[in-house]
Amino acid sequence: MNIVSAQNLSLTFQTNDGPVHALKDVNLDVQKGDFVSFIGPSGCGKTTFLRCMADLEHPTEGTISVNGMSAEDARRKRAYGYVFQAAGLYPWRTIGGNIRLPLEIMGYDKADQDARVSRVLELVDLAGFEKKFPWQLSGGMQQRASIARALAFDADILLMDEPFGALDEIVRDHLNEQLLHLWERTNKTICFVTHSIPEAVYLSTKIVVMSPRPGRISDVIDSPLPRERPLDIRDTPEFLEIAHRVRDGLRAGHGDDV
Repeated sequence: MNIVSAQNLSLTFQTNDGPVHALKDVNLDVQKGDFVSFIGPSGCGKTTFLRCMADLEHPTEGTISVNGMSAEDARRKRAYGYVFQAAGLYPWRTIGGNIRLPLEIMGYDKADQDARVSRVLELVDLAGFEKKFPWQLSGGMQQRASIARALAFDADILLMDEPFGALDEIVRDHLNEQLLHLWERTNKTICFVTHSIPEAVYLSTKIVVMSPRPGRISDVIDSPLPRERPLDIRDTPEFLEIAHRVRDGLRAGHGDDV
């Protein structure tokens, strides 16, 4: 089943300096349960494409459907959770209070809120931190709380815009492992934006390589790696072969830029 389907999708921003062609003729299908990473140079439209899925940007040509409906309907029916580059936690709310916020807005009753907050804190390995404030947590723990907030209302799809980009390599590796475990346990469909080739290859069932603006898809790589992926899989010939293909795709995309 196609969870996300884009057909001939293009998006042009009108600016005072003239039109900016952010995306051009993007065609992509994302299947239920996929972990899809989008990788490409800065300004290639990765985040713009994610924002089109979330109905935060609107294509100027072509179509996109999310969970079998328009992006607008998917947003209204809360078909996805969105994790931004920064954790975006309210400093005056506890971690539990931050996770609870979308549930309050959606009108869940108190008992259901409590149960959901407890469940997602367990999922992201933050049980016991519900009463802490964001400033009392490390950057990696704050980002896990942000993921928990996106999971709280149990949407089918998780949209993640470079959530680990600002973290150091050791923390990033740990969160990559945790995210794979979370994906395995929840069977969510994940669309993940990254600048890191190793991260894209390690996490994904499918890697979408994008070219410089106007953003086009230059390659789609279906990963042959097993779902069980210890970190040292990154040293295997199979992993390095995929990483090499991603790198070649990025170079080829730059070669097409004019």
